[in-house]
Amino acid sequence: MRHNPYLRQCPLFQGLSPEETDYALTYFGAKTKQYERGQFLHQVSFPLSRFGLVLDGTVQVYMDDMDGHQIIMNSVGPGELFGESYCFLGIDAPIYICAVTDAEILWMSPARVKAPVPPVQAIDQALSNRFIAALATRTLNLNQRIQILSQSTLRGKLTTFFSQYAADQGDTFTVPFDRASMANFLGADRSALSRELSNMRRDGILDFHRSQFRILKPVYSARSQREEK
Repeated sequence: MRHNPYLRQCPLFQGLSPEETDYALTYFGAKTKQYERGQFLHQVSFPLSRFGLVLDGTVQVYMDDMDGHQIIMNSVGPGELFGESYCFLGIDAPIYICAVTDAEILWMSPARVKAPVPPVQAIDQALSNRFIAALATRTLNLNQRIQILSQSTLRGKLTTFFSQYAADQGDTFTVPFDRASMANFLGADRSALSRELSNMRRDGILDFHRSQFRILKPVYSARSQREEK
């Protein structure tokens, strides 16, 4: 398990020696499980006793709105964590987690973060700090989602959405969504999304093929978005 490249990519394990990685897997009580496409990893109204790291495949986290419509909260690929906040808090998780491809998940527990087991070693504190950093990162990700949804126009949402990916990956990047999932994530109609993407291509702002996008010129400024309203 420790040789999986996506395990070493995860901030919880990144930079650890083989021996430290083995210790970390024990510290988090790590166990792997395979899931088939379409299989649920978690369903609403049950506590999430463990948080997950995707070793292979993709899972989506979503929830229901007041009208029973599904809202995609996140698409999680190899090397990425999910469920750590709900797991740490120990409360019922109002979310569904579903494998959108065949997937391998490393399930872990934050029990030793919450209740250290004596004698506490330096690596215990380091792993605890890494987990807390993961919680802080989740908060930042939520803030990014709020930035997207706070835009009043679809182009404004797309501009913010693409700007966030470009900041991480450069002008050419791949998003973990098909068109239907992207529309759901942005709170938009799929047809309207496809139309606006075509308009942005026509305007020379970006080019794309399926889920890969390339920024051709700087996206609209905040002032441009206000003028669009």
